[in-house]
Amino acid sequence: MKFYVSEAGSGPFIVLLHGMMSSMAVWHPVMRALADKFRCVAFDQRGHGLNSKPADGYTAQDYAGDVLALIEALGAGPAVVVGHSLGARNAIVAAGMNQTGVKAVVAIDYVPFVEKEVLDGLEARVAASDRLYTSRAEIESDIHARLPKLPPEAVRLRANTLFGEADGGFRQLASAEAMVLATRGLREDFTDAFRSLACPALILCGAQSNVVSEHALEATRGVRPDIPFVRVPDADHFVIEEAPSFCASAIADFAGR
Repeated sequence: MKFYVSEAGSGPFIVLLHGMMSSMAVWHPVMRALADKFRCVAFDQRGHGLNSKPADGYTAQDYAGDVLALIEALGAGPAVVVGHSLGARNAIVAAGMNQTGVKAVVAIDYVPFVEKEVLDGLEARVAASDRLYTSRAEIESDIHARLPKLPPEAVRLRANTLFGEADGGFRQLASAEAMVLATRGLREDFTDAFRSLACPALILCGAQSNVVSEHALEATRGVRPDIPFVRVPDADHFVIEEAPSFCASAIADFAGR
């Protein structure tokens, strides 16, 4: 698979994995904050952005295999792998598949015990996500209506990077069909991979997350009470875009140990 990457900085190696229907571009504010101390690489995961969009291959193992292949291709491992949402699941599974390639994991607003109702809602949204927009301004308006806590600069970044020209207007770069398959893949139980993590790990969750409930978080802590977790103030699921400075600081403190 051909990887489309964004890279900044030098130092210890950090790989950044975006969430569902997103792209490497949403990491740019965090990358800028980390680049003075770390080598940061973000990439478009399969089905997203500029990456290929195969008809199948959206399991946890498929995504994690891509992460490990990228680390090997860059020859810079082992890496601290930081993932948001879908990317968090992929980071955890990748660490379980290859302990020499991943030296630490930061999982942001996704844990093994996310409820079925949350995934049902996500699958319905991604299935209906492919629409034609007439302008970037229309895209910005739609993003703001759906994600009201995103700051204006994050809304603009999404509008300018997650959509491309198509059919006389603009459509999302992520494949709706691929996103449905990826969402179904999120229903795979990865508790064993989380339980058996042998590397250091950190969990960040939005204090107002609509994905990681208190029940899901407590169940996760019950499996691995030794893994620290941090609630990000005033943030919901889209933590890295709503609180990039907070996330960058937490990642730097953890990765710099």
